[in-house]
Amino acid sequence: MSNAIRLLIAEDERLTRENLARLLAMETDIEIVGTAADGEEAIGLARVRAPHVILTDIQMPRVDGIEVTRTVRSEMPNVGVVVLTIYHDDANVFAAIKAGASAYVLKDGPLEETIAAVRAVARGEGMLHPSIAARVIAEFQRVSAKVAPPKDERFTELTDREVEILKTLATGKRNKEIADELFIAEKTVKNHVSSILWKLQVNSRSEAALLAAKQGFA
Repeated sequence: MSNAIRLLIAEDERLTRENLARLLAMETDIEIVGTAADGEEAIGLARVRAPHVILTDIQMPRVDGIEVTRTVRSEMPNVGVVVLTIYHDDANVFAAIKAGASAYVLKDGPLEETIAAVRAVARGEGMLHPSIAARVIAEFQRVSAKVAPPKDERFTELTDREVEILKTLATGKRNKEIADELFIAEKTVKNHVSSILWKLQVNSRSEAALLAAKQGFA
């Protein structure tokens, strides 16, 4: 399994943690390199086990998933983070985005969505559950409507093509889907996304999408 996605799971509910580990381990391209019952343990394991992706609950004892995300992204920027959340938890989702999480799935959602999110993040992409994406974008648009945000000079650095791609990120589309829609190569999309993140000085596709929404691009 040398090419498998090395996955670390952080979840304080034992049954949920064990079920996730058991089911995800059945996927031929995923290797479970550790499980943690709280955020502090997750950070320690991440430093030792070198996962490609961390699947973490937001609300955990000692250290929560937001701090796990912030610490991991700071110390191990190549490690992607998928956050498990409940439907009515907007504030924590916003905080996780700012901390650098790349994907968000509902705890009670289909296992296939969690697997897809892990794979997307391992590829350097991101994923927002549609219900979460809609509420996140709506909230930023609501705030923006009340007080017009100051013009962010970082956006002036983007090319027309990068702006076009940026507008698609909030939909959770994968690079291949964006490439097909715009009739360009998938590798070209990946290069544009990397350039967008660098120019906007953000850690993830999701954070870029939310920043764009706040500026009125979405």
